[in-house]
Amino acid sequence: MHLDTSDITILGVIQKNCRISLESLSEQCALSVPSVQRRLKRLRDNKVISSEVAIIDPEMVGFDMTFIVQVELEREALRQLDEFRKHVSKEPRVQQCYYVTGDADFVLICSAKNMRDFEDLTHQLFFDNANVRRFKTSVVMDRAKVGLQVPISE
Repeated sequence: MHLDTSDITILGVIQKNCRISLESLSEQCALSVPSVQRRLKRLRDNKVISSEVAIIDPEMVGFDMTFIVQVELEREALRQLDEFRKHVSKEPRVQQCYYVTGDADFVLICSAKNMRDFEDLTHQLFFDNANVRRFKTSVVMDRAKVGLQVPISE
């Protein structure tokens, strides 16, 4: 899909605030409200905008710990990779899952209420999964930067 300057402006603005009014967005893009509405619909329909969410501070809702987990699988056939993806996708404490190159097959970003909650998660995802060879965990000490904004330019 071709993105013009107005599309890029719209995407840049709504990445920072997806609750912006159509009127404010149209002013920032120098477009009419109906034009902005059409463009937003097209961007959503074409999956350029895949989701519009609220970012919640995990500590404010009782998830005091964040973990980065590298997972190495025994077998990497497509079926096993898909099974692992589906398994972790169902778990809400797994916030992000990346299939990667290097020593690990997957890198997960996980949240937990406390260490016992994380231990339960590891049993569910790793110890009870015969295809997990090993996993390595790092505990996040500080959230220096968190975001999902994509740097957009022409």
